Amino acid sequence: MVSLLLCAQTAVAIDLNLDDPKSVKAAAKITADGMMKYYVGNQTGQIPGLLPGPYYWWEAGAMFGTMVDYYYYTGNSEYNDVVTQALLAQVGPNNDFMPPNQTKDEGNDDQAFWAFAAMSAAENKFPDPPSNGPQWLALAQAVFNLQTSRWDNTTCGGGLRWQIFPFNNGYNYKNSISNGCFFNLAARLARYTGNETYAQWANTMWDWTVGSPLMGKDGGKPNYAIYDGSDVLKNCTDADLIRWTYNAGVFLHGAAVMWNHPTANDNMGASAQTNDTVWRTRVDGLLGASSVFFTPAPEGVMREAACESHSTCNVDQRSFKAYLSRWYAATTQMAPWTSDTIIPRLRTSAAAAAASCAGGNDGKTCGIKWTNDPPGWDGSFGVGEQMSALSVIMAVLIPQSSVPVTADTGGTSKGDPNAGGQGDRAPLAGPKITPAERVGAGFLTVVMLALLLGTGWWMIV
Repeated sequence: MVSLLLCAQTAVAIDLNLDDPKSVKAAAKITADGMMKYYVGNQTGQIPGLLPGPYYWWEAGAMFGTMVDYYYYTGNSEYNDVVTQALLAQVGPNNDFMPPNQTKDEGNDDQAFWAFAAMSAAENKFPDPPSNGPQWLALAQAVFNLQTSRWDNTTCGGGLRWQIFPFNNGYNYKNSISNGCFFNLAARLARYTGNETYAQWANTMWDWTVGSPLMGKDGGKPNYAIYDGSDVLKNCTDADLIRWTYNAGVFLHGAAVMWNHPTANDNMGASAQTNDTVWRTRVDGLLGASSVFFTPAPEGVMREAACESHSTCNVDQRSFKAYLSRWYAATTQMAPWTSDTIIPRLRTSAAAAAASCAGGNDGKTCGIKWTNDPPGWDGSFGVGEQMSALSVIMAVLIPQSSVPVTADTGGTSKGDPNAGGQGDRAPLAGPKITPAERVGAGFLTVVMLALLLGTGWWMIV
């Protein structure tokens, strides 16, 4: 595989007509096929659900979540059995995405990306697993349950730590992706189930984030820039100012879901008009701040501003644009007025991404840089590059796609309010909620904590 990818670039690339759904689906299939070639877990002697090195467990979960979206956008079911096998193989003995082969170095964000795959499966009516096994909604609820128990009031006034266990590097770091994933999952569970305890937790996480250094401020007011994280040993008095696409995306989509959920406001029981005003302001603020991840108009092509121009994106970071693409598209469904800004950016980026898919022996391998002039392959390749291109190309289909379902609008996935409640395997106790309120109830990167801390504005284009 690698030898093929290292062959000289050809002039083939992927043909993409943005105005022809058949062309978009054909381009998505080529890109999806290229991504799934990296997966061998369904082969004899391999472990289902895992990608080979250098890819970490979390990125496999993200990849299968992307393939859930692939079925949703295109209707192509050829990978559905492989995806179902992979997701269910990694649920662990307690059906909460804490498999023994990963628990020793699993982070909150790692776990959340697998939960997102399950949540998307429930929302997008991906075929349900066999009835005698764990179900998509219950898996997402299990992860949420466990993560509420890890809410840490002992430092920084709350929030989740990056890592679950104290023996892991990064345990003393509260990062935006772990907390943003919790916020996003809580919002989506609130919308799907109608249970307001999820919305209360989403509000709690939002308020904590705004009060922490993870969200930028101008004159004491949020400017909606999402920074990477903050050091627990300093009681979160400052933040690492680096900004990543996926941090912006996970909060944006979560806020859009909260706007869409009619009673998900800061003061439960307040009017729907209050909810509209509060969350619409937040959505607009996050969307405006995300402009840093696009080249100036009229191009408006997505970029990973912190590392692409320096060619320093590591294996994990090469996949980050996939998640901004995914959450950008989903935001337009939850907060329709954002379409005027988001859809042009997705279309321009999709065309640029397809143009980057001109490498390898077949001339279809995708690169990381979509801003090359002239357009073309930049020589990079991998799961992250393929997933990012696939995600943004599929996202062009969002205006014609059905709105994610809820339990009241056609959802078939079975939930379990007490999933994941078989015992707290995390080191921290969280805020107390009564049994009646208990609704049920991620990411180990190559970069070590020491490299994260102290990163300055100079890395941001």
